[in-house]
Amino acid sequence: MKNNYSIAQRNAIVEANLWCIDSVIRQNRPLMRAARLEYDDVYQQLALRLIKAVAGYDPEKGRLEQHIFAQLKYELLSCRSAYRLCGMTGTPHSFRKSHIISIDTLSENSGLYEEALAA
Repeated sequence: MKNNYSIAQRNAIVEANLWCIDSVIRQNRPLMRAARLEYDDVYQQLALRLIKAVAGYDPEKGRLEQHIFAQLKYELLSCRSAYRLCGMTGTPHSFRKSHIISIDTLSENSGLYEEALAA
């Protein structure tokens, strides 16, 4: 059974648990530095995940705080994937940032640019 929170109740719970985001970020600061993740970007992703965690919380399966922390930690690990870094969705897991070519680079090599447009 899912929770029956109204939007106002959900928002109040989210605001009361914003500290969880800072706690997860503080615990994983070395990971963020190693992955070259920006604090603001990670905070935004975790805030969205917090809203989803509260909305999808099932009281029969444990405490809300445990659910929130599990969801936030999972989201932080998925912030490293290519579609998060590049802003692209639907990319294969093996896709790397090095596969992206700027429009300027393509225009310098007009043959490549025309091939890319034709594809």
